[in-house]
Amino acid sequence: MDVAAWIVSAVLAALYLMAGFTKVAKPKQDLLTQPRLGWVADFSPGQVKAIGAAEIAGALGLVVPWLTGVATILTPVAAVGLALLQVGAAIVHGRRGEWATVPINLVLCALAVFVAAVRYGQV
Repeated sequence: MDVAAWIVSAVLAALYLMAGFTKVAKPKQDLLTQPRLGWVADFSPGQVKAIGAAEIAGALGLVVPWLTGVATILTPVAAVGLALLQVGAAIVHGRRGEWATVPINLVLCALAVFVAAVRYGQV
């Protein structure tokens, strides 16, 4: 299970780092032109940046505490936070009628819950 948790954690961390840095680094107008980011129109620039920062923090939290052995409880906490972020994302996409995106949110949520469960059992 440890190897599976590491693989899932690494994949999730890479995805969330890319997504988070995109939201933090680019202006809202640039994000609106990207596919699957139409939801940005419903949020202020500050909210979009905060979501990006949460994704970056969650990505780091999935890997760094467990890798260093320092404050390892933060890894399952970060995974739960990312799962909740995906629940929120699924709700937003559902309200916008973007039903094709909701399964992606649910898969990412399930993967984060998997990491949380495995890592919490190992703390």
